[in-house]
Amino acid sequence: MSEEPQEIQALRQALAFSPDNIPLIGHLANALLKYGHFASAERELKSGLSQDPGNRDLQIALAKAYSQQDKHSEALVVLESLEKKNQLEAEGHLLFAKLLSNTTELVLAAEHYKKAIALDPKCEDEEVADELAPFLIESSDPHDHPNKLPAGDHPGEFETDVQKPKITFADVGGMESVKEQIRMKIIHPLKNAELFKAYGKKIGGGVLLYGPPGCGKTHIARATAGEVKANFISIGLHEILSMWIGQSENNLHDLFEQARRNAPSVLFIDEVDAVAANRSDMRQSAGRQLINQFLSELDGVDYSNEGVLVLAATNAPWHLDPAFRRPGRFDQIVFVPPPDLEARTSILQLMLAEKPSEDIDFAKLAKKTDGLTGADLKSIVDVAVEDTLDEAMKTGNIVPLRTKALLKAASKTKASSKDWFSSAKNHALYANQSGLYDEILDYLKIKR
Repeated sequence: MSEEPQEIQALRQALAFSPDNIPLIGHLANALLKYGHFASAERELKSGLSQDPGNRDLQIALAKAYSQQDKHSEALVVLESLEKKNQLEAEGHLLFAKLLSNTTELVLAAEHYKKAIALDPKCEDEEVADELAPFLIESSDPHDHPNKLPAGDHPGEFETDVQKPKITFADVGGMESVKEQIRMKIIHPLKNAELFKAYGKKIGGGVLLYGPPGCGKTHIARATAGEVKANFISIGLHEILSMWIGQSENNLHDLFEQARRNAPSVLFIDEVDAVAANRSDMRQSAGRQLINQFLSELDGVDYSNEGVLVLAATNAPWHLDPAFRRPGRFDQIVFVPPPDLEARTSILQLMLAEKPSEDIDFAKLAKKTDGLTGADLKSIVDVAVEDTLDEAMKTGNIVPLRTKALLKAASKTKASSKDWFSSAKNHALYANQSGLYDEILDYLKIKR
């Protein structure tokens, strides 16, 4: 206490006599922020919000405390919640802009910055303005855009590789719950097409896979195509988007057309949240048009999607436009968590199946790798292989991989999913009215 400034000490003493005084808690928190005591400010603000959960000023201050500690995801969750309630004022919009300027959502950042200035000209920030300069330019002509496709420039038809995967669910370690959900949505309808048609059920539709990076979403999509002996078309965000206005929509249409021509097919779209971001977050018409094009392709209004199965993966389902979750679109949402004990055992066995090994204690390895993703497990195997290769090079003989080398590599590997769960937990706790993210809370063993 003696190390704190007198202003803070005085506020603490006053609060001791009136612990339920919300304005006083706010004053103390702001003083702590002013003197750089961000963690202490966070504690005080959470205490105040436990008594008055809807207090806007405390929430704004909490977002500041989070941002000053580089807890950007937590800060964004708070600001997003306030925005949905139309409770953001100039200061909140400016903070929102600053946080978003460090992400890929620069258009949205610019909109928040412009709102902050409109509400209070004193919010002008030279550093933020410089960062967002290309997105702050206003145009009187909606067709006058620097990225408009030049007249006479007609890019060729967009196409990507069509594959015929040989892997099936047998090659996917664990993930039984995920596999079963995909079987019900995709595999059983394809294998019993006539039965489903008799009940008026279309063969096709969409499944959204979400979860932390490195948990095998792409692998399970590829195995799904192999399981039903369908063509597999995989695409990433960077392959669809174009700098030219209107070309991204053309690319997306051509992609769906390619999937329709090759039906039965599995169309896998990675990073779908970046293509299908919430339309309320996209003030520019180009972004909204891309989303509307995506919805039109999914609905198959002008073209039949019979036999086209759309699988999409995202690390941030909370950024997905709600319209994508309506029936006939991505109405099946599947949580893909880090592999459980049984799954880790299966994954490690598959990874080591064709490598020289000896007396591997898979049960022990699986126990020591709790919380690790499939990508983390691959890293462990790669490190152990490199260490074993060093030994083999010295002797000139093949040295088998052993449990000790793998355990050593595991001890140096940190779970890459921790940051994702830190952000996801906030969405599941504070932006989960529909219960969409209950599986995240179940996985984290957090009571609702």
